[in-house]
Parts: sequence; structure tokens; C-alpha cells
Amino acid sequence: MNLWHVLAGTLILFGSTLALTAAIGIVRFPDTLTRMHAATKPQVIGLILVLAGAAIQLRGHGNIWVLVLVGLFTLLTAPVIAHLIGRTAYREQRHRDGLLRVNEMRDDDVD
Repeated sequence: MNLWHVLAGTLILFGSTLALTAAIGIVRFPDTLTRMHAATKPQVIGLILVLAGAAIQLRGHGNIWVLVLVGLFTLLTAPVIAHLIGRTAYREQRHRDGLLRVNEMRDDDVD
């Protein structure tokens, strides 16, 4: 067994474990804002680790650039999607009371 195979397998296993914890967090967390964190942070890191393991396994092939593009696309779109989900959840009042300490989106006309 080659060192590259062990490294690739470890990255894929650790990345899939992070993706599994993200899926469990989406099911278990109580509101949209906390689910949003579970859907973005560990899932994206897990996907990047799986892609890195696959790139190590496929080294020398032309398919590695597709994996790089998938990783870059995920890194660019995940924060935007999380931001839009958070704004929508806030506007629809789908968060727990007392969760937000600073409410910068409040419509107060304080002079």
C-alpha cells in the first residue's frame, strides 16, 4: 500500500465524517440560523477534504481540474447562500427570541 493511497483515504474519510456531522446538525438544530451554520461550515470543509483526497488519488489525470473547479465554486457560493438564507430567516422571523444580541437590521427611527 502506497503512502498516497493512505493519505487520500484519510482525507476522504475525514471529509465524509465532517459532511455527516453537517447533515446531523441540519436535522438536530432547532432553528434556521443554527442550521445555516451546520449546512455551510462543516459541509464545505468536508467537501474540500473529499475533493483533495480524490485529487491525490487521481493525480496525473485531467479530471483534477474539474475537482478544483467544484471546490472553488463551492467556496464562492456557500457564503452567499448562507447570507441569503440568514436574511430571509430574519425577515420571516424564523429565529429564536433572544438569539440576536445586536440587531443591525432593525427598523428603528431613533434620532
